[in-house]
Amino acid sequence: MDQYALMMLIPLLVGWLPDLLLGDPNSSFHPIVWFGKAIAWRKKSFNKGRGKRSKGAILTLLLILLTWLLFTLIQYSLLPVSIVVYYIFSTLGVYYFLAGKTLRKEVEDVFIAVDQSVELGRKQVARIVGRDTSQLNEQQIRTAALETLAENLSDGVVAPLFWYLLLGLPGMAAYKMINTLDSMIAYRTERYKEFGYLAAKIDDIANYIPARITALLMLLVGNKLQYIRKVFINGKQHISPNSGFPESAMAYLLNCRFGGPNIYQGELIDKPYIGEHPKELTTDDMQKAIRVNLWVEVVSVALVGFTLFISIR
Repeated sequence: MDQYALMMLIPLLVGWLPDLLLGDPNSSFHPIVWFGKAIAWRKKSFNKGRGKRSKGAILTLLLILLTWLLFTLIQYSLLPVSIVVYYIFSTLGVYYFLAGKTLRKEVEDVFIAVDQSVELGRKQVARIVGRDTSQLNEQQIRTAALETLAENLSDGVVAPLFWYLLLGLPGMAAYKMINTLDSMIAYRTERYKEFGYLAAKIDDIANYIPARITALLMLLVGNKLQYIRKVFINGKQHISPNSGFPESAMAYLLNCRFGGPNIYQGELIDKPYIGEHPKELTTDDMQKAIRVNLWVEVVSVALVGFTLFISIR
C-alpha cells in the first residue's frame, strides 16, 4: 500500500467537500490573504528605480520557494507528532486553496446586481476582475463575469488539483503563491511589465497544462467536443498563452464572443476577440456556464482522487 497516496487522498476528499458546499472562508487568517500581504510588503519599495526586473524576480522566486518550504516543513514536522493533526492541517490546506463555489456565487451575484442597475453591476464585478469597471455597460459586465468564471476554473480548481497531484500540498500552496503574484504584479502596464516579468512567465508555465486540460473538460461535460479544434485555434489568439483556452471553450459552449479592449491599471489593453458570435448574454447563459464549471470541478476531483486511489492498491 502506498501510504503517501492515502495521506493525499483523504485530505483531498475531506477538504474539497466544504469548499463545494460552503465556499471559501472569509477570514483574515486565510493563507491567500497572507500571501497578498507578503507580496505587498516589498512591492512598492522594490518596484522603483533601476533593476525592476531583477528585484521583481528576486521577490518572486523567494516567495515561491519560501511557500513551498514552509508547507513542506510543517507537514514533515507534524507527522511524528500526530497523524490526526497532519490530516487536519492538510485538509484545511486543500479547503483554503480550492476556490470553486465562491467564484460561482460571485458570478451569480454579478448577474443579479446588473439586473437591478448598471452601477450595482459595476461594483459587484469589480470584486472578481482586474479591469477598470467604471465605464462598463450591462453586456460588458456580464461578459467580464463569464470570462473570469472560465479563466478561474483553471486557476482556482484545475491547476491547484494538478499541482496537488504532482507535488502534494506544498506544490498546491506554491502554485497559489504563483497565482497571487500574477494577480498582483504581473500586469502588462508600464508600471508593472518589468517588475512582474518573471512572475508572469512562471505563472504561464504553471498554468500551461492545466489551462488546456480545463478547456478539454469543459467541452467534455458540455458535450461539445466537436469544437475542440476551433477552441484551440481561438485560444492561441489570446494575449495570454493560457487564459484563452478556457475562455474559448466557454465562448463556444455559450455560442458567444469574449475579449476586446479593456482598461487595466489605467491603461487600455486591446485583447483579441475569442469566439464567433457576439450576442447579448442572459441569465440562462450564466446558469449554463455555472453548471459547466461545477461539473468540471467534480470530474477534476474524481480524476485526481481515482489516480491517488489506484496508487494506494
